Amino acid sequence: MIYVTGDTHIPHDIAKLHPELFPQQEQMRKDDYVIICGDFGGVWNGGAEEKFWLKWLSERNFTTLFVDGNHENFALLGAYPTEEFCGGKVHQIADGVYHLMRGEIYVINDTKIFVMGGAASHDIRYRIEGRSWWREEMPSDAEYENAVINLTKHNRAVDYIITHCCPDSVQDGINPAYTHDKLTNFLERAVKADCQYKKWFFAHYHEDIVVDEKHICLYRRIIKIV
Repeated sequence: MIYVTGDTHIPHDIAKLHPELFPQQEQMRKDDYVIICGDFGGVWNGGAEEKFWLKWLSERNFTTLFVDGNHENFALLGAYPTEEFCGGKVHQIADGVYHLMRGEIYVINDTKIFVMGGAASHDIRYRIEGRSWWREEMPSDAEYENAVINLTKHNRAVDYIITHCCPDSVQDGINPAYTHDKLTNFLERAVKADCQYKKWFFAHYHEDIVVDEKHICLYRRIIKIV
């Protein structure tokens, strides 16, 4: 089984994965997965509360996977060694907790998934660089290139796409006032317009919205995709 959900902002929005709110986990095993669409928040300051929640996730029946959002400590996240997992590169954060890296494609339970983390923060004025905001929230040129290379290797066809923000046109469907940026434009022209996929899941906008039959924004909902 593979489930997907929105931001967890550990500790603020992790409660949705509690067994009382997500009882399906009783039937899951470690070769079943929950994928978080960014703003994981479990790699932030290395404090006791963070360690508690990482241990809590490690003890779940399922394996936790997450793409990065914009509210992550990228200095700490980037310090983890890079490993291989299901055909793509990851950071292993704890037992059964993995960061899915930008532009990678994973084959999980015979399901091909392309991921692209990152997003632009709109609350920068309230944040401090190096303490609560990092420039690495937006992908580098190398990460964009990595995405294109991997999609080309797979003939630009996957089962699912999982990101934090979404393409320009999909974002317009949520709110036309939202600003386009380099990442939303890349997702529009290099992914949405040029790839085959069944569905695209993302978060970032703190709403649960079915934009159309292929593009779904998640926040509190947990959806089974396999």
